[in-house]
Amino acid sequence: MVSPTRRSWSPLLMLVICVILLLTPLARGVKEENFKKCDQSGFCKRNRAYADQAASHGSAWSSPYHLDSSSISLKDGSLTGTILRTLQSGTTVNFPLTVSFLESGAARVTIDEERRQKGDIELRHDSKARKERYDASELVLVGGLEKSKSATILSTEQAGVTRVKFGPDGKHEAVIKHSPFGVEFVRDGETQVIFNDRGLMNVEHWRAKIEIEKKEGEEAGEADAAVVDEESTWWEELFGGNTDSKPRGPESVALDISFPGYEHVFGLPEHTGPLSLKQTRGGEGNWDEPYRLYNLDVFEYIMDSPMALYGAIPLMHAHKKDSTVAVFWVNAAETWIDIVKSKSAVNTMSMGIAGSVDTQTHWFSESGLLDIFVILGPNPADIAKTYGELTGFTTMPQQFATAYHQCRWNYVTDEDVKDVDRKFDRANIPYDVIWLDIEYTDGKKYFTWDPLTFSNPVTMNEQLDTHDRKLVAIIDPHIKNEGGYEVVDQMKSKNLAVNDKTDSLYEGWCWPGSSHWIDAFNPAAITWWKGLFSYNFFKGTLPNVFIWNDMNEPSVFNGPETTMPKDNLHYNHFEHRDVHNLNGMTFHNATFQALLTRDAVAGTKPVPLRTKRPFVLTRAYFAGSQRYGAMWTGDNQADWPHLEASLPMLLAQNTAGFSFSGADVGGFFGNPSKELLTRWYQAGAFYPFFRGHAHIDTRRREPYLAGEPYTGIITQALRLRYSLLPAWYTAFHAASVSGAPILRPNWYVHPSDPAGFAIDDQMYLADTGLLVKPVTKEGGDSVDVYISDTATYYDYFDYTVYSPPSVSSGGRTHTIAAPLDKLPLLMQAGHIIPRRDRPRRSSGLMKWDPFTLVITLDPSNTTIYATGEIYLDDGESYEFTEGAYIHRRFVFTENTLTSEDAHAGTSAQAKSKEKYAKTMNAVSVEKIVVVGAPASWAGKKSVKVVMEGQGGAGREAGLLFHAAMEGKAAWAVVRRPDVGIGRGWRIEF
Repeated sequence: MVSPTRRSWSPLLMLVICVILLLTPLARGVKEENFKKCDQSGFCKRNRAYADQAASHGSAWSSPYHLDSSSISLKDGSLTGTILRTLQSGTTVNFPLTVSFLESGAARVTIDEERRQKGDIELRHDSKARKERYDASELVLVGGLEKSKSATILSTEQAGVTRVKFGPDGKHEAVIKHSPFGVEFVRDGETQVIFNDRGLMNVEHWRAKIEIEKKEGEEAGEADAAVVDEESTWWEELFGGNTDSKPRGPESVALDISFPGYEHVFGLPEHTGPLSLKQTRGGEGNWDEPYRLYNLDVFEYIMDSPMALYGAIPLMHAHKKDSTVAVFWVNAAETWIDIVKSKSAVNTMSMGIAGSVDTQTHWFSESGLLDIFVILGPNPADIAKTYGELTGFTTMPQQFATAYHQCRWNYVTDEDVKDVDRKFDRANIPYDVIWLDIEYTDGKKYFTWDPLTFSNPVTMNEQLDTHDRKLVAIIDPHIKNEGGYEVVDQMKSKNLAVNDKTDSLYEGWCWPGSSHWIDAFNPAAITWWKGLFSYNFFKGTLPNVFIWNDMNEPSVFNGPETTMPKDNLHYNHFEHRDVHNLNGMTFHNATFQALLTRDAVAGTKPVPLRTKRPFVLTRAYFAGSQRYGAMWTGDNQADWPHLEASLPMLLAQNTAGFSFSGADVGGFFGNPSKELLTRWYQAGAFYPFFRGHAHIDTRRREPYLAGEPYTGIITQALRLRYSLLPAWYTAFHAASVSGAPILRPNWYVHPSDPAGFAIDDQMYLADTGLLVKPVTKEGGDSVDVYISDTATYYDYFDYTVYSPPSVSSGGRTHTIAAPLDKLPLLMQAGHIIPRRDRPRRSSGLMKWDPFTLVITLDPSNTTIYATGEIYLDDGESYEFTEGAYIHRRFVFTENTLTSEDAHAGTSAQAKSKEKYAKTMNAVSVEKIVVVGAPASWAGKKSVKVVMEGQGGAGREAGLLFHAAMEGKAAWAVVRRPDVGIGRGWRIEF
């Protein structure tokens, strides 16, 4: 922080600072009382009570929703109909139903409310809010919606049931029950997912508020009191000194979704706690609260809790042996999910699920539509691909973004930044990006620089650029309300900010004090926002400056639950309650679009090919945010439990489609011990987004300050990350085209091993076969690694062999020594891993470096086989979309290693592909390491290298063989094969 003596503080400014300090939480640990529990959230409490009422009636309970049989029709892959609910008054409420059957094999169920859909309701308080239910899919979905015209209604003798066959080869069925309404989704003859199995569907229809009149001197009767209690949160709700006016009355939607035969469910980030989701209705080891999805600024969040955090992805996987299904709840309002599990009784008609565990879930959102996708798998990769087609795949980042980022709140001057940069170089520690928090601005006004402390940002950025390094500066959605500040003046004059419930400009408090919030739901606001990032407006920035979006839940210091009132109004007059969980994503998108525009290069495409890919980090997110950049897990603590919790949190992010994720290395709050800091860097080397970060009140902790042996060990971890950047970049490419997670939990990689489904403290790196289990316990000097398969594994560093048992009896556990300087990292036999081994100051300086290929063989197998891939492009532009890339597959079989084209591309891309390959002609494979080399190679001194097109002709390259000894594998090195990384060739051993 800048010392107050450096400036002349006005009394008014000092008053503002004092108010901010009073409003800003300073105590250690989250204040749970500032955030709602279910019984403090009206619609959550009502829907839980509804579930309790249903359970109390047992088998006598029947859902009041019925599908009108005469309304059903199926055309072009969509089944439509009307669900009816008859009220006690005799009035019938209509709910339009659409079930869409998609070419992907997924199905979508959407339920609306007819009166709201038609605008046939009355709003209270003269509200200008929209009357219809909000459709979040318009911003969330980007594809995958092609309908299956082959979907057909099957004939059935069962009255009150409609059966629809759909999906690949007609293997899926939707069994739609009319009375009461419900749907069973069947794959290969077995029921996988059931809607409204327990009759908990609840769509709170519009009703007029009826005032209960009480004559003077008359007491309310018991019946009246019951009505008042039931309706107490229908019409307004109080929390934290704020009154939510609820102009549309009660409008929540709820549905129970059951997974028969599935014991494990995963997903629903962002939460702490185990990867395999807990039960939430009490009992030993379970939670009493539902999982909550409501993006909030929760600093120093607690461990093992279902409370809401910064982001929300309403995707849930259910997994059992060799079968995965998923549901995706497309609703951006506050959402809660209850989970219970029960042992199903033996039933000879239950098609293979007799006696198994069933998982029953109950979802409820405050407003919006019932809009749910069912993805029937059958394997995890199918789910990832289909979900990615719907919401978009992980954006392909620039190369630098996959390397190490150095951050703290705050580097205090431009000279401080340059000094840190120089000290990394002196210590020979690689890094790619240095970050600036809010103190770089002039009085917390974004798009400005403090004239005293950052007087020469151009020189600062130019120094960084000499070693191909970048700067990331923070830009948040709250805009300081100060006269003469051009940004806020423009936003006000153009009406581009969020409004309050009266449709007047909303004012709240955040870091700058009085602030207004950009409404990024407004297309005009995005257009305006783009202009602010131009080099002419945001002076001092250069092309190596990128952006960090924080506080975009949005965080409002004086708002309910430290966020925006739900009855605020956004573009098109939708209430904030409808769009809350989308708010962070729309702001993230606005900044992404702004950087695209800033760096656009002339061209004819919607995104000119030579335009640099943006890098934007977000804290708040929703399904689809993966299209725009990276996320991190927010304000964690410098303690061992937070290090441990980061692993299941990031695994949940990855399997929920948002692979570009990380946690603050070292912990944001507090001062880590040197042991903790060191272990955290070892873990962080396997975070897709790898950033060290710290609070303004913490001690400096740049790696070069730790002292030996800690600095040396941290440097080893960083160099490990840099050497493996080719594997990381290849993994990012796979995620960007198939949705495949970069970090993979055991259940994803080994879906046939139930003993490994709940494991969440070890993880695989994409398809590399690398299995890492960081040390997350203080004083830990060993870890137990569970291995599900029968492959041989090798220690990454010294090639210690971890062999399978002679007789396979399921998974196995190996205890691996892990002194402080050792990261437990194994290689699964059968893979080829690309590396770059020459240490550099930044990833950009590695661009022309040669490669090493590490081949892991299992000589105990009768067929020795290994495979791997590498993907390369220019690391910064969009030219790869037109073929300017190298994508090679390496295959080792029959004592021969070959390089072949993994993706030929289209004929239109051939010219660009060849042009890029020529730029990489001088980049070669300089070394090949074969771990698990066959003993028969002991006498070999050379291998034969044959380039594509040379026929049988070739040349010799030297081979050095190292025999197995003391539990370590035999290994061999081929030096200087000098084969082009982008060309075809074979090496004969």
